[in-house]
Amino acid sequence: MGQVFELPDFFNFLKPKNELENQGEFAENHPYIPEELWIKCPVCKNAVLSSDLMENHKVCPKCGYHFRIAARQRIEMTIDEGTFAEMDAEMTSDNKIDFPDYEKKLKSAKLSSGENESVLTGTGCINGEKTVIAVMNSQFMMGSMGTVTGEKITRAFEYATKHRLPVIIFTVSGGARMQEGILSLMQMAKTSGAVKLHSDAGLLYITVLTDPTTGGVTASFAMEGDIILAEPHALIGFAGPRVIEQTIRQKLPKDFQSAEFLLEKGFIDAVVERKNMKDTLARLIRLHPDTQQKEVAAE
Repeated sequence: MGQVFELPDFFNFLKPKNELENQGEFAENHPYIPEELWIKCPVCKNAVLSSDLMENHKVCPKCGYHFRIAARQRIEMTIDEGTFAEMDAEMTSDNKIDFPDYEKKLKSAKLSSGENESVLTGTGCINGEKTVIAVMNSQFMMGSMGTVTGEKITRAFEYATKHRLPVIIFTVSGGARMQEGILSLMQMAKTSGAVKLHSDAGLLYITVLTDPTTGGVTASFAMEGDIILAEPHALIGFAGPRVIEQTIRQKLPKDFQSAEFLLEKGFIDAVVERKNMKDTLARLIRLHPDTQQKEVAAE
């Protein structure tokens, strides 16, 4: 028998593997998907083309899961093109109680969201119906309510009361902003007072609860609407389900604090899919003609 020789590495004529090529059984079952082109639905686990998701109002076409959206995206979906006029855009929060690292958190929130605060307010038309609108932003510290958030919402109600306009608020929040302590909790009473004055003037207030709406926002203006709508499967509550279970030492019902559960118990008036929201809001405003813009006698 002849002697067997091992060839040096430089005689290996196999070309280097391309990371984009299938590599074994795993690659065959899990093709390479560029992250910027596809988004994985957290509910049904299907990969959805990003462009298809945007065309479908950021709702999964497979299972109907409503992705969270930024405040300005919500404005584009709800307000007639070219009619939105922002209010109090320059207002920003500061560290009134010297909470550690709060300035860094605010800076990070502004960079990640592109906004100065957790709520966007202004006026605009919904299918031709003029309204005051406020949209909370989960991308800014999970829509937490600080002093500026409360002030912007209060000013929006005051403007609506003066000009006899309805108010639409899209809520999304983790609750009061702990970095501002008692000052953030004071916004619950402050905003509620503005809602009361708006109501006393006989004007319409509609809230749209989106995922998640919790804490001090739920305990104040979110649940004070004349009509309360919600997006499908939105989490709505004050304390989280885990905290409640630990407190009462009982197992909570299935889908507890979901929009559908609250509708069944009478806490909200309707669950409306995102694609139908604009038309629903316009129809509700038309059903309340006394809320249309009128000349104010004092002016």
